[in-house]
Amino acid sequence: MWSPRARRNLAVNQPSSGRTRASPVLKTGRREPSESAPRNGHRRSQAAAGRRHSRAGACPPWSGAGARLRARSRQQLPGRPAPPAQGKPAGPCRGCGVTSPWQPRKRPPLAGEAGSGSGRWGVGMLAAAALLVLLAAGPGRADTGRDALREELLLSPLPSGDVAATFQFRTRWDADLQRGAVSHYRLFPKALGRLVAALGVRELHLALTQGFWRTRTWGQPPLQAPAGAELWVWFQPTVTDVDKAWKELSNILSGIFCASLNFIDSTNTVTPTASFRPLGLANGTDHHLLRYAVLPREVVCTENLTPWKKLLPCGSKAGLAVLLKAERLFHSSYHSQAVHIRPVCRDASCLAVSWELRQTLTVVFDTFSSGQGKKDWSLFKMFSRTLTDACPLASESKVYVDISPKNKEKELLEVTPTPTSVLEAVVQGDKRTYAVYDLLSPSLFNTSRSLNVQLKWKRPQESSELPTPILHAHRYVSGYGLQTGEISTLVYNTHPYRAFPVVLLETVPWYLRLYVHTLTIITKGKENKPSYIHYQPAQDRRRPHLLEMLIQLPANSVTKITIQFERALLKWTEYPPDPNHGFYVSSSVLSALVPSVIAMKDVNVEQSPLFTSLFPSSDGSSYFVRLYTEPLLVNLPTPDFSMPYNVICLTCTVVAVCYGSFYNLLTRTFHVEEPSRGGLAKRLANVIRKLRGVPPL
Repeated sequence: MWSPRARRNLAVNQPSSGRTRASPVLKTGRREPSESAPRNGHRRSQAAAGRRHSRAGACPPWSGAGARLRARSRQQLPGRPAPPAQGKPAGPCRGCGVTSPWQPRKRPPLAGEAGSGSGRWGVGMLAAAALLVLLAAGPGRADTGRDALREELLLSPLPSGDVAATFQFRTRWDADLQRGAVSHYRLFPKALGRLVAALGVRELHLALTQGFWRTRTWGQPPLQAPAGAELWVWFQPTVTDVDKAWKELSNILSGIFCASLNFIDSTNTVTPTASFRPLGLANGTDHHLLRYAVLPREVVCTENLTPWKKLLPCGSKAGLAVLLKAERLFHSSYHSQAVHIRPVCRDASCLAVSWELRQTLTVVFDTFSSGQGKKDWSLFKMFSRTLTDACPLASESKVYVDISPKNKEKELLEVTPTPTSVLEAVVQGDKRTYAVYDLLSPSLFNTSRSLNVQLKWKRPQESSELPTPILHAHRYVSGYGLQTGEISTLVYNTHPYRAFPVVLLETVPWYLRLYVHTLTIITKGKENKPSYIHYQPAQDRRRPHLLEMLIQLPANSVTKITIQFERALLKWTEYPPDPNHGFYVSSSVLSALVPSVIAMKDVNVEQSPLFTSLFPSSDGSSYFVRLYTEPLLVNLPTPDFSMPYNVICLTCTVVAVCYGSFYNLLTRTFHVEEPSRGGLAKRLANVIRKLRGVPPL
């Protein structure tokens, strides 16, 4: 028999159809089997689920309110009318904050309704809000343009036995940064994009290098940079104050790359007229919009590499960037990282402009100094890592290995595993063969989960003379004493029958006073007059010397360029903390179109490798080369900075002794002390001494 209280509960839980939705709870604690009551063996899991529901703000599924909610959701299906409310509405569910389903007022939101964050009504509201935001932003801000990422790694065995690895990451964005209408950045770094738009930058080239590229033993570099930090920028014609924009730009880049670029000022900034031309799309070449500066004393370290890697779309977590391990990169003979920003044509018609960002990193590993003792190498030996996948955001990810023949038998180098394809191209006037590994190819990682490229020589390399590049240079300081000296530059043209011109740029600090009348250019024992010369004299503590010359280099010749200088005496506050180390003079820059022995064909920039498209050839008979000589270290007349210390010590000692003695004489009081007869102890001692026959005290 049901108790009166149980009958009342049963009447409340029954709908108009008379079907029972939830069984009543009797006084004895027994539950009738129903869909809302927990079954035997599942009470513990349902209790945990009840706690989760209570934490989420809902009632447990087996509670009375939960059963009523499910009953209401089943009755609210399409085509089924809602049951009419009969009698008194039930009270709210205690402890869960949900009202009774028969209450005609506000009901709780169910799954799929507007109250739920993942419901259809919530999604519709969000979509409408997003559409309004896009319409308010305007068409220029809604369309951010198409962007694409290409990454590649070039591994080149050098003639000396070392291995050069060149990384290039190219981000191309079909957007107009100059108008400032871009608000969304996907692959292009926002820090650099806003910098270009705010300061009116047309081209930006920054390089941080540790070491010196030995052109005579390593050959022509794909991308060379001087030792230290190099920055040259082309500004837009709309920039009114170029010097102010240049100063602000160097300060901002100093913060982005954690470098000492804030030390760039008028004393180390020049405006070349012929050496640096725009590498991208340019309407004019007004050299007044160009600024060039070098800090040869800048030291490149891990703090410069970390922000450089953060600019990559995938960072150092995926793709080729996983090989950029700082411990291995800086344990090398040469390390150079660079950033190049320039506008390029979007298509062949060149009706629209795209912006290109190239991040390049070149490192040379000395296989003998690393303890291997062999010229065979692999990715794991060089970087202590292997490749597992490509960057998910990259449209192209490839590894190129130079397997061109190095001996007289013209045998290709052996690489493992088998490359995806083989590419033959003419690079820097020489025919090269490359083994290509496409990281986006599905067949590359079928046999192995990682890629470890290995190169083995089929036979020991002959110890013959190294191949000499067509154009290379050498620079040094001569003279004796600390008053005068001479800067000498040797430029070599080893082409057997072709002569070509070269543009030489010399930047000398103001404290080395050049004597231009001592400038001599000798080729094969004869004077070689330059076709073009531009000289800007220095001003003390304001600007450096600038000397540009266009010199014709005869075939198979050595040209010697000398100029004398006089050392200036600086103020004692202008010397660095280590003045006896010396003062650095930035490298000379040589720019030339070197004739090619092999005819080169015009190739599509988008289909060719990245290492062949930064400096494209003007025609099929020559290619562009930019070389840098060694930086110079010059000693200046340096005062003895220890002398002030010695003078201070001596002066303080003399003052302390003399002043202390006089002060004591003037301030001390002297008193005459009369001798006393002595006390009781002395008299007793004299009595005893008298009895013993000893003289008294």
